[in-house]
Amino acid sequence: MDEEFLKDLFASVGSISIKNMFGGQGIYVHGMIIAAVQSGNLMVKGDEECAAVYENAGMTRWAYENPKTGKATFMPYWKVNESALDDPDEMAALARHAFGAALRAKRKPA
Repeated sequence: MDEEFLKDLFASVGSISIKNMFGGQGIYVHGMIIAAVQSGNLMVKGDEECAAVYENAGMTRWAYENPKTGKATFMPYWKVNESALDDPDEMAALARHAFGAALRAKRKPA
């Protein structure tokens, strides 16, 4: 996904910056990561508050198998459906949820 396409997708939450990370890209707003692109998949940040919204939309949570335990490790990101990539209103709603999740994560005590 090129930078201009990503900027258009996330325009509803403001100006984004993109940084290379772990073989993919991190998408940031105001210094907070709100999404990632891994293996060509766009994933938005989530938490307990927006997980049901994402799951009801048919989105799946990013997970990988932990090599030490063999168990799935779930990351706080959900794969964006193809339909959202073509629907500015759907994507804007997802971007706002992701931004909210990033704000809540920032406010949590360490």
